[in-house]
Amino acid sequence: MSKKSMNWPLFSMIYSMTSTVVMGLFMIVVLATMPNSSIELIIAIAVGAVISIPIAFVVTKKIRKLGESSNNSTPT
Repeated sequence: MSKKSMNWPLFSMIYSMTSTVVMGLFMIVVLATMPNSSIELIIAIAVGAVISIPIAFVVTKKIRKLGESSNNSTPT
């Protein structure tokens, strides 16, 4: 595996978790401030899905670095 490759299964798992949390957070904010607004709720869900992409990317890179550093330190 080359140094630049992305771990797509890990990214998709992290994205699933972060998007659920971020979209849920935005939904709570919208429902608490504007209880009868469906269009704002849809916008909050879309924005949460988009914002979750870079968060998942950064977390995936950090987890991958942790895995590489632990593999390098184990004796063979």
